Amino acid sequence: MREQPADLTDSDVAGALAAGWGINAPTVRYLPVGAGGHHWSAPPWFVTVTAYSPALEQALDTAARLELDFVVAAIRTLDGTMVHRLGDDRAVAVHPFVSGSTGSFGPHPAADRESVLDLLIALHEATVPAPRTDLRLPGRGALESALAGLDRPWISGPYAEPARRLLAEHAAEVTARLARFDTLRAALPPPDSWVVTHGEPHPGNVLRTPAGPLLIDWDTVRLAPPERDLWMLTEAMIDAPPSPDISLLSRYEKETGRSVSSAAVDFYRNMWILMDIAAYTDDLRRPHTEGADLAAALDYLAANLRSA
Repeated sequence: MREQPADLTDSDVAGALAAGWGINAPTVRYLPVGAGGHHWSAPPWFVTVTAYSPALEQALDTAARLELDFVVAAIRTLDGTMVHRLGDDRAVAVHPFVSGSTGSFGPHPAADRESVLDLLIALHEATVPAPRTDLRLPGRGALESALAGLDRPWISGPYAEPARRLLAEHAAEVTARLARFDTLRAALPPPDSWVVTHGEPHPGNVLRTPAGPLLIDWDTVRLAPPERDLWMLTEAMIDAPPSPDISLLSRYEKETGRSVSSAAVDFYRNMWILMDIAAYTDDLRRPHTEGADLAAALDYLAANLRSA
């Protein structure tokens, strides 16, 4: 999300802060960082604007109820809700601006894995209410429609036809991944063994601070199999080097009493790749013009298709 939406000004965000939280921010500045939403700095606050959904409200409420030291949770509005609605389809959330550094999407550095596992062990012991994952593949219908439409040009914008050619080259692999998704989903552990999961505990969502690591971006929190988090600490993680070291998962099993399923780890790796392929394909099939975000979407689509 490098480009500020043309229809969303800094003044709009400042107005939302005042209306929702009674915050009168003298400085509101767009931050070209992150993914899945648009971000602003309004010291001492960090502001995110994203698509509204009831699931977003529920997830942020879960994070706030966790009351764990490593959770950077959103603050409630004056009305006690987690977000302030901005128009019909947008939601504003406010977090404390915490100084620190994050990594980027990819495998955790070896030196960080133990501390991240500590966070996940504590999180998975939580008993607060959380929205339940439905194990469906987001965007599957649109992806299957795209696969069915590979025999004719895509004319929605400058990146559409390159996207079609990429997907056509890898169509067989994507179709096989969809079938494998269904097979692995059927073998997942029953819901009575699920735990509160973050969903995306990769280095980009771990904030390193002098006091220790913190987890950010809690819009993805769900009640789910623990492997939804754990796969990102294994060699199954995207771009992770092969590693025979299973000590992390062994420690998780010993400290929690839960068994880690290799099939569930495989399921979540497969699901992640398919979600990205579906999302980027959908973006590139929609009407668009040239821009940094869509050019990046084409690059990310290519990278995920190579993983397929």
